[in-house]
Amino acid sequence: MNSMELALRPLRRHLARLVARCAALIDGVINPYHPELYYMRGPGPKCRARRQAALRD
Repeated sequence: MNSMELALRPLRRHLARLVARCAALIDGVINPYHPELYYMRGPGPKCRARRQAALRD
């Protein structure tokens, strides 16, 4: 490797990060639906209260 390639290595790394961030941004704009944001996370407090009441009886 010559000195020019060594000097350009950090620039290439930053450019690759920038391209990856731009691609993620464009993907977020084109495909805004993310199912993990709407995923049901389990039973709520009313369901837990009913189960506790059923266990007590």
